[in-house]
Amino acid sequence: MRLNKYLASCGAASRRGADELIRSGRVKVNAAVVTEPGARVETDNDTVTLDGKKVTPVSKMTYIMLYKPKGCITSVRDDKGRKTVYDYLDVEVPHLVPVGRLDYDTEGLLLLTNDGELANRLTHPSGEVPKTYLVRAEGQFPEHILAKLRKGVEIDGVKTKRSKVKLLEQDEKEGKLLVTITEGRNRQIRRMFEAVERNVVFLKRMAIGELRLGGLARGKWRYLRDEEVEYLKRL
Repeated sequence: MRLNKYLASCGAASRRGADELIRSGRVKVNAAVVTEPGARVETDNDTVTLDGKKVTPVSKMTYIMLYKPKGCITSVRDDKGRKTVYDYLDVEVPHLVPVGRLDYDTEGLLLLTNDGELANRLTHPSGEVPKTYLVRAEGQFPEHILAKLRKGVEIDGVKTKRSKVKLLEQDEKEGKLLVTITEGRNRQIRRMFEAVERNVVFLKRMAIGELRLGGLARGKWRYLRDEEVEYLKRL
């Protein structure tokens, strides 16, 4: 098995995250540092360690949905002392990692799992998994502004993919919109609106594919149902 796939099967990280761990020299196979993600390992005979600790395949996969509040980060720990999403989980699950990110000021649906293969599939750009957000932004949203957002805008010189944008409400000061994107670029929704000179004042992820936040309260979590896990595996 490829080393990056093995680490993902152990829940140590997603496949892309495993690549970074390996290239940074934190992974050893039989006490020797290996920096090539594609290196082969014999799962029955080789000993793999991460930061000196042996890693083995996860025996039980866990899948959690959290309503992430704003004011916390999607990380295991923070050197600035800010809250993390793990502060809201009253359960101990080895190698539980977030599936993607929501920034500090964004709230809504966040998945966490120790299934590294699924995490990789849901976050890899080739998957084009749709994610739907409720957006409140300052200013007016005439049709030509909506058309720009739908067709794609430039962020760091690269045009975003087409998106679905529906104006729900509009008053004198701001608009409320439902936006669905199939990418996961850093702070993408906020930067899309900045590109059309609109400032986002509220951002909430409502759904990943057809998996919705539903009536879950802020800061609360639940295990995914079997049919929800199977749905995600089909995306």
